[in-house]
Amino acid sequence: MPNIKSAIKRVKTSEKSHLRNVASKSRMNTARRTFLADMSAGDDASHAEAFKKFSSAVDKAAKAGVISKNAAARRKSRAYAKVAVKA
Repeated sequence: MPNIKSAIKRVKTSEKSHLRNVASKSRMNTARRTFLADMSAGDDASHAEAFKKFSSAVDKAAKAGVISKNAAARRKSRAYAKVAVKA
């Protein structure tokens, strides 16, 4: 445990940001799993909506700095490739 006051504050703030990052990643991965499940189910309308939700979750994670812009673009590109192959 840190002894210096600024280090104690830093531990608190890093814990808060860690919790936010974990929640954002969980939201993004849940949207991804939903999207993949809808893709395997074969319903066009549901997987199009799931792709929008996944894309939105990835963009929000990138905006918050949880993942980089390039990682977000890569994830969306790979997901869209699955949609394009399915269509």
